[in-house]
Amino acid sequence: MCTGQTVWPLWCSEWPDLPRKNCWSIAEWAGETSPDGMQHLLGRARWDADPVRDDVRAYVLEHLRDEDAVLVVDETGDVKKGTHTVAVQRRYTGTAGRIENAQVAVYLVDAGGGGHAAVDRELYIPRSWTCDPDRCRAAGLGEDTVFAPEPELAARMIGRFLDAAHRVDWVAGDEVYGGNPKLRSAREERGADYVLAVACSAEVTTGAGKFRADALAAKVPRRAWPKLPAGAGAKGHRFYDRPVIDPAEPRPGSHGLLVRRNRTTGELAYYRCFSPAPAPLATLVRVAGSRWRVEGTFQGGKGLAGLDEHQLRRFTSWSRWVTLAMLAHAFLAVVRADEHTRHPAPDALIPLTCNEIQRLFTMLVVQPVHDVAHRRCWSAWRRRHEARAQASHYRRQAASQT
Repeated sequence: MCTGQTVWPLWCSEWPDLPRKNCWSIAEWAGETSPDGMQHLLGRARWDADPVRDDVRAYVLEHLRDEDAVLVVDETGDVKKGTHTVAVQRRYTGTAGRIENAQVAVYLVDAGGGGHAAVDRELYIPRSWTCDPDRCRAAGLGEDTVFAPEPELAARMIGRFLDAAHRVDWVAGDEVYGGNPKLRSAREERGADYVLAVACSAEVTTGAGKFRADALAAKVPRRAWPKLPAGAGAKGHRFYDRPVIDPAEPRPGSHGLLVRRNRTTGELAYYRCFSPAPAPLATLVRVAGSRWRVEGTFQGGKGLAGLDEHQLRRFTSWSRWVTLAMLAHAFLAVVRADEHTRHPAPDALIPLTCNEIQRLFTMLVVQPVHDVAHRRCWSAWRRRHEARAQASHYRRQAASQT
């Protein structure tokens, strides 16, 4: 039976004195006598993570959503060791900046003016797994698990969002999602506006035929590159030149190609845009600029709630850990937004951040157990566990040599 003390740490976010967050370290910090309760919660207890995910989504939308909110889809990789962690595979991951053994998941983030938090998640299962039923079965994946690329996972999450009767004004994403025609068509069929990045080589259909995005941008007159802000960054407001090209597509709705030019380097970026009715250029620019907030969500989810620090092999345990980490980060984001609204910071202070709220919450609400007897108890538990593991290793080694 899981105690409330066992469940609570997963709601709490990061603790300053925990270099790693796993069942052992969290259980010891929270005062449990062993990690059994925490491991039971994540692996063997009878509860479904998906309804909890739906509750997290409703919680975020109730407290953070506003008229400027944008749904952002993006994937992130978590570096893992070994080959048994569910869906792990060697691939390039931006988290490490190189090819690593990593587990990749796609997230749906609700980014409003008051804050941003993840509202859904889907684990990316590589072909190397879906082609190996025994491996999938060992990791707790269903017999019918089939390969689905990241854009299909994104479409699945956006569909769940719409099926739950939530309003979607705009969806944003990078080239992985903007370059997928099926995802764009699915959004258009359901009337969901989008601003999705595409590669310079992306073909755009116009009244005069198909053209590459960069070829269309080259035809824009010099006087037709308005300077518009993309929102505040770390060093102040960001300004880019932003023309939008109307391809005059025959399909229903308003289609466009938004181009962004860096005023310093001249670097260009391209976005496919759609809305049932024509949208102002300023709105398209705002939506495109909202995509950066997903990076803040990943940074906060991993740094404050241990989103990536699980050491779990099975899919059920992954779903539960990630969902509870999403809830922990959403809690911090909601408290931050509420504090900004109710208690604006004086001029001499910056507004409260999620990091500072986490520190205050840890010091004022959570009471860790650090007495000597508790520490000695855990030292003995670890040594017993290591002795059993060592004995098991020796038995396997002896059996292999006979």
